[in-house]
Amino acid sequence: MEGHVLGNGFAAAILLLAGAAAWRLRASAFWRERLGEIARRRPIATGVVALYLGVALLDSVAWRDAQPGEASVEARSLLDRAFPADFRERSYSAPLASVEFYGGAALAHPGRHLLGTDILGRDVLHLALGGARVALLIGGLTSLIAIPLAIALGLAAGYFGGRVDDAVFFLLSTLASMPSILLLVALIMVIGRGPIQVCLALAVTSWVNFCRVVRGETLKLRELDYVSAARALGVSELRIVWRHVLPNLSHLVVITFVLTFSQLVLSEAILSWLGVGIDGSWGQMIDQARDELARAPIISWNLGAASVALFGLILAVNLVGDALRDVLDPRTLRERT
Repeated sequence: MEGHVLGNGFAAAILLLAGAAAWRLRASAFWRERLGEIARRRPIATGVVALYLGVALLDSVAWRDAQPGEASVEARSLLDRAFPADFRERSYSAPLASVEFYGGAALAHPGRHLLGTDILGRDVLHLALGGARVALLIGGLTSLIAIPLAIALGLAAGYFGGRVDDAVFFLLSTLASMPSILLLVALIMVIGRGPIQVCLALAVTSWVNFCRVVRGETLKLRELDYVSAARALGVSELRIVWRHVLPNLSHLVVITFVLTFSQLVLSEAILSWLGVGIDGSWGQMIDQARDELARAPIISWNLGAASVALFGLILAVNLVGDALRDVLDPRTLRERT
């Protein structure tokens, strides 16, 4: 399947899931109150996260323009179509410049590159906006793989104990004993450098710590009075886990998702520094800046754009996650009542 078709399907799935979730949450007074409180606490951060999501979706919907006589035409996304198709120069140009950075030759699009161009003449603003899709894919998809895996294994180990706990703890100890960056690079070299492959490799190396937290919290929760009462009333073990144990882990899931998301986005930048990152990411832009900072005069706009975009996303996600944890933490709810 072609890349743009897969991206269109992924964007459609996200929109459908978001619509279904919004419909369900709208019918719940609890969630309406909580989400409204988050928006009141962190209005700017919520708006920034929504902006990044919107840019990522615009860059995920792409199609080819039919061109008579051409066998293959590159697919362009909605974000790409916000810029001219030939919006490139021969090499570096400074922000809003009218001539090339080296040589002083006239630019094809003088004064229109708000953040300048890179060594290949590509518009840096376009590249920085396109990096949002890669960052959200890496952080979001990997978290959706790693966190459910950690919850399932941690709950099983902590609640049922015995051989289940021994097996899970052995797996945790084995993975924790390996240097994570070396294991990550090895996995990527084996399964490939595509976005999905990198997400799978990151998921394998990022679920261990949260699984330990879930296991420890479950060991405490299974001994509480309401769990013992449910067990005495004949409630099945799986129902106890689903109705009484898992809801009390929701605040941990939220804060772990936020921390894991931020860590994964930064991990991709490290992978790009090592030469095994994803094309079009902010990490790749930062990696390119290694040579640019050694030039005289220094070329700083490529590094600056990627760094500001990366910092803005992680800060906004952390602020929203902190507010979400506060409104979902059972201890915070008890203090309010």
